[in-house]
Amino acid sequence: MNLHLFPRRGYVKQPTPIEWLPRLSERLGVEVHAKRDDLLEGCLGGNKTRKLDFSIAKAISQGADALITCGAIQSNHCRLTLAWAIRENLECHLILEERVKDTYDPKGSGNNFLFNLLQANSVKVVPGGSDVHGEMERLSEKLIAQGKRPFLIPGGAADPVGALGYAACAQEITGQLLESGQSFSHLVCASGSGGTQAGLLAGFAATNTPIKVIGVNVRRPDRKTQEDLILGLTRDTLSLLGFKGEFDPSQVHCDERFLGLGYSRPSETTLEAVRLLARTEAILVDPVYTGKSLAGLIGLAREGYFKRGDKVLFLHTGGFPALFTYLELFPEVVGPWAAQGGD
Repeated sequence: MNLHLFPRRGYVKQPTPIEWLPRLSERLGVEVHAKRDDLLEGCLGGNKTRKLDFSIAKAISQGADALITCGAIQSNHCRLTLAWAIRENLECHLILEERVKDTYDPKGSGNNFLFNLLQANSVKVVPGGSDVHGEMERLSEKLIAQGKRPFLIPGGAADPVGALGYAACAQEITGQLLESGQSFSHLVCASGSGGTQAGLLAGFAATNTPIKVIGVNVRRPDRKTQEDLILGLTRDTLSLLGFKGEFDPSQVHCDERFLGLGYSRPSETTLEAVRLLARTEAILVDPVYTGKSLAGLIGLAREGYFKRGDKVLFLHTGGFPALFTYLELFPEVVGPWAAQGGD
């Protein structure tokens, strides 16, 4: 796997750490470690930095002076695309999809606050189910008419170029394991737009690393639909990498049982996961992505899915700014603190 064939901007300057989570491991009865991609550079970090390392490099190589991308109203991908666009002196235009009706607040906290603070060049909010790619295309035409050179990045940078970021991460993990002498039987990650899981699968296949990747659905309620998406993107990424072998479809595993009430609607299992990691390891996860993937890991452990001797790697993809838009779901924290007036 020769990733040097593809331009990148150098946003990932060193491997993110793999940390043992001893107190969480004790609670679950299985050894759990975290790959801390929440510590990646960028405005408050997160996994999209790895993908944008390649995506923005392609944009710049084509002479772009403006980026257009899309995501949900609290999109971590949009936050990081905007942040890196600022660092690269590029315009950044966002199309935000209100996937849950009446949840967009222009004065909202979390990533929405950061879109305003960082001053995106434009933000357009469209109803859930809209043709967001068509919206990006129409905006691109307007910018071209103004003499701009826009470059479109799909939601989550979930195309083969963006997925190279997680093929590189898989290679990074393999190197860390060789250096440390560790091994992991499973890796658990959030599975949404698909670029992270597909990139990992492509990277592990290309490096012949036998880690079972389990994606926890955070958006789509149908397992087969998500697995078909991941399979297609994995194969396209391997094709881009020039991989000559056959990729076994049985390597794609998605679990929809921890989605809760739907995208951005956390169940009690998700909220328990947020509390548990905070109170055992002082690590924050959000209720939309990493909280649901952690709930999946916890649920699988309690079901006895992991066997004696298994070691599990939890991919922490970041996104904790969204945590602060869900304060009302943690009344035991917010209520007493507000009542006492702090300390």
